[in-house]
Amino acid sequence: MLNRRTLRIKVMQALYAYHQAVASDFSLANDQIADAFAPDLTSPEPQDRRKLQGQRKLAEVVLKEWYKSGEEPEKGDDADVYGAVQDAIKYYQKAIAKDASFYGGQMVHAAESIHDQYLHLLNIPEALLQVIEEDKARAARKHIASAEPLLDTTRLEENQVIQKLISNTQLQALTIRRSQQWHGEEEMEALRTAWRNEIKQDPEVLSYLAAPAGNYAEDQEMLKHIFKAFVFKGESLPRYIEEDDLNWEENRPVVKNLVLKTVKMLDEAATEEMELMSLSANWAEDKEFAESLYKQTLADDEKYEKLIAESVQNWDVERVALTDKILLKMALCEMHLFRGIPVKVTINEYIEISKIYSTPKSKQFVNGILDKLAQDLTASGAIRKSGRGLLDNQ
Repeated sequence: MLNRRTLRIKVMQALYAYHQAVASDFSLANDQIADAFAPDLTSPEPQDRRKLQGQRKLAEVVLKEWYKSGEEPEKGDDADVYGAVQDAIKYYQKAIAKDASFYGGQMVHAAESIHDQYLHLLNIPEALLQVIEEDKARAARKHIASAEPLLDTTRLEENQVIQKLISNTQLQALTIRRSQQWHGEEEMEALRTAWRNEIKQDPEVLSYLAAPAGNYAEDQEMLKHIFKAFVFKGESLPRYIEEDDLNWEENRPVVKNLVLKTVKMLDEAATEEMELMSLSANWAEDKEFAESLYKQTLADDEKYEKLIAESVQNWDVERVALTDKILLKMALCEMHLFRGIPVKVTINEYIEISKIYSTPKSKQFVNGILDKLAQDLTASGAIRKSGRGLLDNQ
């Protein structure tokens, strides 16, 4: 099931995308100034190009100073420059607010899409039976006068667990509602290739097909084997899934866990009404965690930037890798915002994430900064923890 580390990663990715967009927004705000002082080629009046160029440069300097300091620009003597800067600031603020909302929504969608991928993969067995039918029809046409026997796939076609999965009413309903059928041309071709080059050549599959039918446990093990060996490993299907889902590498463990637990649940007692796995034990709570962490990290960005700058000795904070800064800010936000999460848990989580998503030296850097800040903020009372097993220092 979806865990908090995966959610933290989704938040980190959303914040990273947001900060990348902010840089573009500032560049576009500068373009607003350039447009404001561009010569009017349609004007019958002569244009003082040197003056316009000077105004543009001055406005760009004022905008840059505002961007760095956050202090309201002084009105100055040139009303045109002041007006252009104000317009650029309004444009920039509107753009970043829009981006913050957009990437926050994308973050939630990215998390919820994990469940869609789970549903999508549960439809592979039914699609596989379709591929087998196609293969049998093709082989029958070519088999005329051939002494070589065709591969008998009856046992797989009549696999009791696959049939039970296909007839699951919740899967049927959600598949239609979420459009998660496995029937696109590219994905069907990937499945055909997997069947032709991998599945029907696999010794375990061939042994299963050759054995007598009727053993439910063996049917269940075969379905698990197909998922493990050819969907989550293998060549054709993993390649297609990874190309189709840019987040597959990080989502794969969660989806795999959901799929294999579902296969395990499909025991002999399972009925068509069996409930499928949920995205998490409490998605509403997990969603609130992710959204709160995202929004509050953005809201307190300047505060955390200052804390990090004060903790980075002999190092310009602007030279700190963006990913590291985002992880540090998220960790500080989590320490402040979620009183039930122990500080040590928070620090360890962000160290682990930094190992995967940042530079080789990030682990030590993130650990050192967070450890120092956590001690200082706890001592000052800025961080208060309460709950079972935690000291309430309120």
